Amino acid sequence: MTRASDMFSREFRLPDLGEGLTEAEIVRWLVEVGDVVAVDQPVVEVETAKAMVEVPCPYGGVVTARYGDEGTELPVGSPLLTVAVGTPASDAAAPAGAGGAAGKGEDEGSGNVLVGYGTQAPAARRRRVRPSAPGATPGHRSPGPSTAADRTVPAAPPRPVREERPPAAPAATGVDRRTDGPVPVISPLVRRLARENGLDLRELAGSGPDGLIMRADVEHALRTGASTPTSTLTPMSAPASAPAPVAAPVAAAAPSRASGTRVPLKGVRGAVADKLSRSRREIPDATCWVDADATELMRARTRMNEAGGPKISLLALLARICTAALARFPELNSTVDTDAREVVLLDEVHLGFAAQTERGLVVPVVKGAHARDTESLSAEFARLTEAARTGTLTPADLTGGTFTLNNYGVFGVDGSTPIVNHPEAAMLGVGRIVPKPWVHEGELAVRQVVQLSLTFDHRVCDGGTAGGFLRYVADCVEQPAVLLRTL
Repeated sequence: MTRASDMFSREFRLPDLGEGLTEAEIVRWLVEVGDVVAVDQPVVEVETAKAMVEVPCPYGGVVTARYGDEGTELPVGSPLLTVAVGTPASDAAAPAGAGGAAGKGEDEGSGNVLVGYGTQAPAARRRRVRPSAPGATPGHRSPGPSTAADRTVPAAPPRPVREERPPAAPAATGVDRRTDGPVPVISPLVRRLARENGLDLRELAGSGPDGLIMRADVEHALRTGASTPTSTLTPMSAPASAPAPVAAPVAAAAPSRASGTRVPLKGVRGAVADKLSRSRREIPDATCWVDADATELMRARTRMNEAGGPKISLLALLARICTAALARFPELNSTVDTDAREVVLLDEVHLGFAAQTERGLVVPVVKGAHARDTESLSAEFARLTEAARTGTLTPADLTGGTFTLNNYGVFGVDGSTPIVNHPEAAMLGVGRIVPKPWVHEGELAVRQVVQLSLTFDHRVCDGGTAGGFLRYVADCVEQPAVLLRTL
């Protein structure tokens, strides 16, 4: 039986969930304070910009603390919970304040390791050494308990306090600025938000653990004008005898805020907004479209399903047509390397498809679509659609696409101008299939007509290539037998 004296606390932090994600929102706690958890037991459900994820804890023991209520957004690296863990016999002499950092118990992994964390011993951190103040002794160490990082490299010398202005003309900001030490910010999004709005993070007090500055702190400062932009400070070159100009109140200069209900752009909605904005900003896109008679395609699907076996979806037939068209026009299955100024033609087709869910628009990806037959495509579409509906898509299911198929006809609309899913080069949009008057074999008839739209990155190809791709897709829709050439 483990005694209380043989217990020590392990702090479990929000791990890096991969794909460049920097923060996550707590959706639901799966454990309470006082619960006993096993190694790799899911303890919290979080929502990232890409998916809902259950996060397992790599430590077994008793939950002694939780950090953050449901609905709280935490940056990667923030504490999630603290677990009281039994100390291995070899660690009995280790001080409790060290958090169990020494001893072989630290090296015993659970085997279930997410990106960016695990139960293996972490590598010692290197400290950034800043220039020492005049007269400072090299290798000076401040008194205090020794840590693993302190034993690895010497601590940085005390950072000198830089004079921002001549003593005779101090800046009248009314804020006690931090002049040394790192700014307690983990999330790069928080840093960018402050930088774009001219906020000095050293003037803010963080509301997170250990004074960590959260996004809410920056947004609160913007709303209340708690932090003065650096551009309003007295210039360093101002004469010492000149009085410091009085800065206008930030609140008075702020634009008026429209009244109404405000919905935060976060999670999936925020990720969609960022991606679409980047696409519009970086990709010079163009759109072409054509109407096609889909009567024969609909008949072919009916006959396939009447023949028995798994049902074939219309989306799977359109996907099979897309992969055949991309084999003929590979420029549209590419991406642009802006740094190298090169167009990269991709060897494999990973087909994304737009799916509307209660959480917003998501684009699951069918990996290796070029190597799948229609039946396999139909099964994978069904699996991913169900996962999107239940919110169980993983980040891997939502990344890596090379071309996107957008069937917006399910919303009852005929046409659209799709926005390219950055960093892809093209997207095919499909409108609703409806009976319309159509000239068929020289006579006016009622046929099942669909509008097809192709938006493409004009850097990868010209209109001739895009038009050829779209015309081939339309020909396959009108005459499915055309596909026999590529099967």
